[in-house]
Amino acid sequence: MTVTAGPLVPSPGRMGVDFEERVDFGRLRSYRLGRARDALAQSELGALLVFDINNIRYLTSTMIGEWARDKMARYALLARDAEPVLWDFGSAARHHQLHAPWLRPENSRPGMLGLRGSVAPEAGLFERAAREIKGLLEEAGVADLPLGIDVAELPMVFELQRLGLDVRDGQQVLLDARLIKSADEIALLSTAAAMVDGTYQTIVDALKPGIRENEVVALANKRLYEMGSDDVEAINAVSGERCSPHPHNFSDRIIRPGDQVYFDIIQSFNGYRTCYYRTFAVGRSTPAQRDAYTRAREWIDAAIELVKPGVGTDEIARLWPRADEFGFADEMAAFGLQFGHGLGLALHERPIISRLNSLENPVELKEGMVFALETYCPATDGYSAARIEEEVVVTAEGPRVLTLFPAEELFVANAY
Repeated sequence: MTVTAGPLVPSPGRMGVDFEERVDFGRLRSYRLGRARDALAQSELGALLVFDINNIRYLTSTMIGEWARDKMARYALLARDAEPVLWDFGSAARHHQLHAPWLRPENSRPGMLGLRGSVAPEAGLFERAAREIKGLLEEAGVADLPLGIDVAELPMVFELQRLGLDVRDGQQVLLDARLIKSADEIALLSTAAAMVDGTYQTIVDALKPGIRENEVVALANKRLYEMGSDDVEAINAVSGERCSPHPHNFSDRIIRPGDQVYFDIIQSFNGYRTCYYRTFAVGRSTPAQRDAYTRAREWIDAAIELVKPGVGTDEIARLWPRADEFGFADEMAAFGLQFGHGLGLALHERPIISRLNSLENPVELKEGMVFALETYCPATDGYSAARIEEEVVVTAEGPRVLTLFPAEELFVANAY
């Protein structure tokens, strides 16, 4: 029996209006910085130095474009009892001074570390940055406490250590901070999911024999950016004989009558991401395809039904089949197929739910967590497969499902 969505999670329009209470971005900024401060205070760290642009956004509410995601050029520092300091790419720092008044103007600074080694460490940029960071830590009175870093280039770590700083793992602190979502974050996640609801309607209208996987990906990208997406991170489009084993990509394969096909749409609205699979048959379906879909649906429904505060992630993982029960040698080989993962500014946040990690290291579900649950079932025909995913909010009353495009049974697009 399919678990229903329950009361709708608000999905307000993308505009700001005076006649409805919608996302309050000032409240969102305060909540995120407050959560980070609390997590820092409860840790052994004196400060957090972040290079992951999701953590930079969480601390400073700044973003300059997806092109910067892997450049390791931007960074921010949050010391105990101090205001965040941001180093940004060239003129972006000046832009923040003009348009981001929640940051002190003097704390929006130009910064440059070498673009992942393109400027060699011998140029001195890492050394200069490390000295500046140590000076700020001394001003804040925390230079003798460990410094937490999320991700960094090794020359940066080496320079900080050379100056006598005790460098520790700061990513765990920040992931703890980001674990519980506010009402504003949940509204943004719900709006992002609503955008994918509409994109799936565009897909099923176009899903006819002769269209290629990459053409569907192009249609979906266009639709999402028209609706206001700020980043279409990836779209999996998998059809026919490509369905099993799952390749986690798309190709130029021509979709044919009777194919089973599944998609994953990973995109963000104001930084908040979706991970949202749906499976369809094209024109007609076979008993093997329908049976695989039914089993995948049963596995995901059982998991959703269990979601409530106090439940352990091991309890959810145990509901799913073992790797050897659906054709894999072990749980590492099957990882990501029967799967749950937190959603927020990143695609994979806490909790991570799978038989690989959750049975021995469970996490207790708490109100305000948001995560995606995914199941996968190969069909007995040897090549078709079903893939379903639902995004879920943990509430005191139980689960609330954000992903609303019909998935109770195998959807046959453009049935003959």
